[in-house]
Amino acid sequence: MNYPALSMNGPILIIEDDVDDQFIFSKIFSELQIADKIKYFSNPAKALAFLREDPCQPFLIICDINLPVMSGLEFKTAIDRDPMLRTKSIPFVFLSTSIAQKMVDKAYKELTIQGFFQKSDDYEDLKRRLYSILDYWHHCQHPNSY
Repeated sequence: MNYPALSMNGPILIIEDDVDDQFIFSKIFSELQIADKIKYFSNPAKALAFLREDPCQPFLIICDINLPVMSGLEFKTAIDRDPMLRTKSIPFVFLSTSIAQKMVDKAYKELTIQGFFQKSDDYEDLKRRLYSILDYWHHCQHPNSY
């Protein structure tokens, strides 16, 4: 499938501790011609520090659930509780192998997330999912789209 190029206003933050998944994401983003706009974090605490210290306006956060130091749910809770980070209005989606209903319910009912997706084992399917997430936020009007 041929994917039209997308432009991003800021970096996409990928919070993912699995180096194999990071490699696959990197390959997909390269094929989608947006590899230079991606910042990877294996440790959510470091991503949180980056968000607090760097003045950049991220375009999107894509986060795993099962992470070291703090889970993806704890990471998103920390963002939601930080008034400065809340004003950044960063779209946030989970992309995880774990999709237990309990986690999905908590994410939507207690946090401000905009999507919860399951990782696919099929490369082309994962590529379609990532592209659809990016395409949606590319076209969506939100505080960071200007």
